[in-house]
Amino acid sequence: MESERLESHLLNKQEEEASSFTSGLLLSTSVVVAGSFCYGCASKIMEELGLSVADYSFFTSVMTLGGMITAVFSGKISALVGRRQTMWISDVCCIFGWLAVAFAHDIIMLNTGRLFLGFGVGLISYVVPVYIAEITPKTFRGGFSYSNQLLQCLGISLMFFTGNFFHWRTLALLSAIPSAFQVICLFFIPESPRWLAMYGQDQELEVSLKKLRGENSDILKEAAEIRETVEISRKESQSGIRDLFHIGNAHSLIIGLGLMLLQQFCGSAAISAYAARIFDKAGFPSDIGTTILAVILIPQSIVVMLTVDRWGRRPLLMISSIGMCICSFFIGLSYYLQKNGEFQKLCSVMLIVGLVGYVSSFGIGLGGLPWVIMSEIFPVNVKITAGSLVTMSNWFFNWIIIYSFNFMIQWSASGTYFIFSGVSLVTIVFIWTLVPETKGRTLEEIQTSLVRLS
Repeated sequence: MESERLESHLLNKQEEEASSFTSGLLLSTSVVVAGSFCYGCASKIMEELGLSVADYSFFTSVMTLGGMITAVFSGKISALVGRRQTMWISDVCCIFGWLAVAFAHDIIMLNTGRLFLGFGVGLISYVVPVYIAEITPKTFRGGFSYSNQLLQCLGISLMFFTGNFFHWRTLALLSAIPSAFQVICLFFIPESPRWLAMYGQDQELEVSLKKLRGENSDILKEAAEIRETVEISRKESQSGIRDLFHIGNAHSLIIGLGLMLLQQFCGSAAISAYAARIFDKAGFPSDIGTTILAVILIPQSIVVMLTVDRWGRRPLLMISSIGMCICSFFIGLSYYLQKNGEFQKLCSVMLIVGLVGYVSSFGIGLGGLPWVIMSEIFPVNVKITAGSLVTMSNWFFNWIIIYSFNFMIQWSASGTYFIFSGVSLVTIVFIWTLVPETKGRTLEEIQTSLVRLS
């Protein structure tokens, strides 16, 4: 009898979870991740507008400054005006930014466009994962959350590919389309149930859940749980910046800030932003090189999305860091041998293998998992403050690398990638010694273990 009751309970649970996978949930997720598709690029600007290395470096990096600014306020903005309204603000910034880039004829207009793009992307990078997490049942949350990363990769991949055929102004106009699409489609999806609960909008909360779970679903229990969770969070979220720097949070801060610093200082953002120029400098056809990168980004992201809930964090991060360390070394070695006029064909092969391997290795772990770990290691009372600090730090480290990359390449192309390889080696040691495995553990268990180690 006990076995039959257990079996019946499991079957009911599976039926309940399956019923939560609805068209409303798919539509809402598809609409919000469309904003992440606006990531694009605009190559050949430096040559056409006669920009100096300093001008071009600032133009490429100013987007991260904008992202850093809005990252500080993204949590407050989305809490004040709602998740959908925050996405609308982001879309307006992105549309204006891409149009400014598309019609720019001087460096001031270019920088203004990129700055507004940064404002928009800074908001997207916070509010989209939050919205998905708040509308998705826990059974599907891992895969649905990673769909945001998939759409970012798809946008970058498409720009890599189409950049071989279209002028950069046309690319900028094309990049504005996803944001324009999202502006319209946001009218057809519900507001986050959790945000509605925060402001006591009980009737709207139930309407939102009905759209997400299906008209015939029983949402009363979930609605009650959301109200209870929001009330607990409201009581526990009165802590400020001083509580974040309590000794009990020291280990969590080291992990969060350390992963974000190493993620950027291994050169990932620079390699993505300057991929075409990297191929050109190494004497490899940039159109072929960027097409190869475009081809591998999508299937690799799909594989990670389907397996992210099955593998542990530490193994993926270790594999990712080891791969980046080896591949960065190969890229540096190819530049070194080319500079000395030796093994030209071998240099081209080493470069493409190194870049493809680097991009693949980064996507396996270090590209997305630091954000997952960040959401797991901080206690509720400092989660918003910690999230803002870590996100702002990530954008700041990103800006440093993107701005300095061209100057580093002028100093020594091979030396730059040997440095990135060294940083990846440090990352391996950092993960091995400090980053805990969080898979299969409750947030309370994770935080208790971290406090014990602090």
